[in-house]
Amino acid sequence: MATFLFDEIIFGPVRSRRLGVSLGVNLLPTTTKVCSFDCIYCECGWTQSEQSSKLPSRGLVKEKMIERFEDMKSKGELLDVITFAGNGEPTLHPEFEGVIDDTIELRNKYFADARIAVLSNSTMLHKPSVVKSLLKIDQNILKLDSGFDATIQLLNQPHKPTSAEEVIRHLEQFKGNFILQTMFIRGSYQGLEVDNTTDKEIEKWLLAIERLKPKEIMIYTIARDTPVDSLKKVPIADLENIANRARALGIPVQVSG
Repeated sequence: MATFLFDEIIFGPVRSRRLGVSLGVNLLPTTTKVCSFDCIYCECGWTQSEQSSKLPSRGLVKEKMIERFEDMKSKGELLDVITFAGNGEPTLHPEFEGVIDDTIELRNKYFADARIAVLSNSTMLHKPSVVKSLLKIDQNILKLDSGFDATIQLLNQPHKPTSAEEVIRHLEQFKGNFILQTMFIRGSYQGLEVDNTTDKEIEKWLLAIERLKPKEIMIYTIARDTPVDSLKKVPIADLENIANRARALGIPVQVSG
């Protein structure tokens, strides 16, 4: 199925189904996807590389952010959130900490009420600078799609060996000060069944939630084209049933169908 790449460093603002009026920041190349995962459901398609010398510099990101902020201010536009997403994993950027510091400075100057959010796949949490930066922002939205290693391998296809226990241990560093995000999907891939909504999967996922105690959970399903055409959306009623099991643990859950 058709997928797409973001062709600008700063894109939007767009209305996000989870975050509101969002100005996107892409710290990856505009012509290729750079990520530590190769998720079978990614709207940006397959990963071309985990590393690239063509990442925009900290200075260029700041320059482009100022340009867009000034333009938005001159037009009287509103902004709910500045969201780091784009063509892959934003925390792979070698100047990530500096970029976050610049963003906080500019947010405070131009849109003091706006939140700063980072959508991350949780693979760079072994780096103290990444954890430090994520703790500075309003919404550090960190991925855990399953509590089972085999499911992570199937859904996320990490480029380096990654276990659920490793991800959970790294998430424990936040002491609950983060938002957990999980993509739920069904279907098949290369002859294997894909379904992280089974009772077995949800029970394991809930054990991780009890251990991590995130301040919020975001659960969602595919909304755009994916690189694999045999995947299916999970009905909103099923997502709500999963959400209610997490809410029973006392954690707010946002559902996007």
